[in-house]
Amino acid sequence: MLEKSTKNNLKSIAVFCASSDGNDEKIYAESYRLGKTLAQKNIQLVYGGSKLGLMGQVATGALQNNGKVIGVIPDFLKTKELVHTGLSRLITTRDMHERKLKIHELSDGFIALPGGFGTFEELFEIVTWAQLGLHQNPIGLLNIDGFYDDLIAMLKTMVRKGLLKKENFDLLIIAENTEELLEKMYHFKPMPVPKWMRKDQT
Repeated sequence: MLEKSTKNNLKSIAVFCASSDGNDEKIYAESYRLGKTLAQKNIQLVYGGSKLGLMGQVATGALQNNGKVIGVIPDFLKTKELVHTGLSRLITTRDMHERKLKIHELSDGFIALPGGFGTFEELFEIVTWAQLGLHQNPIGLLNIDGFYDDLIAMLKTMVRKGLLKKENFDLLIIAENTEELLEKMYHFKPMPVPKWMRKDQT
């Protein structure tokens, strides 16, 4: 009973990932499986609203398994060629910054799948916000097929060189499959929140 009471309440998870398919079939398949698993666990998916690439696979995996999916997309990207049809809800924002704020507002946790510059930018911003104490939500890195091995090694080098605190590195929850990652996120214990920062200061 004590273990259950200490679990994080993950009703809604934001997923950051590529708008391209990539060329790794395991990553492509696991993206769909993440969406499916979230739906089966009754966890709402929040993401960038696209029907393309890994983003589309995550959303389709959730929708085809009766999951709730909220897409958040800036107005300049909102075209019928891009937006996933059949979403539970589509939110249009003025720009990218408002999009990220809305995704943060709607989410109890975050997961980064493999991706490119956009995925890295979203991941590192949300980790930085956690480092600054702007939120205490768990942040997962789904290291499918060793995709993030080099990044993890680089982060460990930053810790070793004294440029990244170990407790801030530990804000990233790393796992190689969806089930293990979600289990770690449920039991993540956040650092105490400093009182000197507010979200409107970002």
